[in-house]
Amino acid sequence: MFNIILAIHIIVAIAMIGLILIQHGKGADAGASFGAGASGTVFGAAGSANFLTRATAVLAVIFFSTSLTLAVHARKQAEGQYQLDVPAASQVPVTNSQPAPAPAE
Repeated sequence: MFNIILAIHIIVAIAMIGLILIQHGKGADAGASFGAGASGTVFGAAGSANFLTRATAVLAVIFFSTSLTLAVHARKQAEGQYQLDVPAASQVPVTNSQPAPAPAE
């Protein structure tokens, strides 16, 4: 299960990087409003911005949910390992609390 979630996490991260790089900045909208040919695109004048923004938002939600799932899974796995390594209080050996004598000169 951990490997499946990790694979989804990596695929979503790569897709998010691609979508973010495809999007244009807010400064590019000024040129499109003066007839830069944006109305002839596949999504229309402002449709690509809305589609890419929504797709990025959906991928971001999936990315954060897989991040939290991986963190919870890793914590549960770490707690299981550390519980086996920690000795019980009754099993801790009692040591002499007196300091060691200083070497003779």
